[in-house]
Amino acid sequence: MNIKNRQEFLVMLTIGVVALALVVNFILPPIQGWWHDRQAQISDLRQKVKDGKSMIARDRFIREHWNDMRENSLPASAPDAEQQFLKAIDNWSRDSGAEITSIMPQWKSDSTNYMTLECRVETDGDLSSLSKFIYDIEKGPMPLRLDTVELSSHDNSGQQMTLGLDINGLALLQNDQK
Repeated sequence: MNIKNRQEFLVMLTIGVVALALVVNFILPPIQGWWHDRQAQISDLRQKVKDGKSMIARDRFIREHWNDMRENSLPASAPDAEQQFLKAIDNWSRDSGAEITSIMPQWKSDSTNYMTLECRVETDGDLSSLSKFIYDIEKGPMPLRLDTVELSSHDNSGQQMTLGLDINGLALLQNDQK
């Protein structure tokens, strides 16, 4: 190889290395980032399509469940809702054998579509009656949620216990009431 060919070869090799360095450092990373973002977006869209198909397949069940929730929700008027809630708590306590010691209801209006009845309920009884009481609340048709459950013993043998519950009830408002 003569000197002129060698110089041209080295110049071309240097240009090639610089071009490769530019491609590797400045062109490929944005393209790779774009490609990974695109792959994540495609994966997210596939998951959404899968979830949508699942919801379409469960359409009847979801609509029945929503209708049950609407039918069994607390009435929109606060006095009627409290009366229905207190009557249900009284029935569950009688059925289970738990003795209600205090009930403190309070209304929260976080949205124009619903209100929640937050209630602190204190009961006394043995473990079986208190667990039956909790079971009745959870399995009842009313849309209630137990936020906290506190259980404490009154005696050394654990026969007499106190149960403290924070219960949330749902009252759906009609579209014309806001």
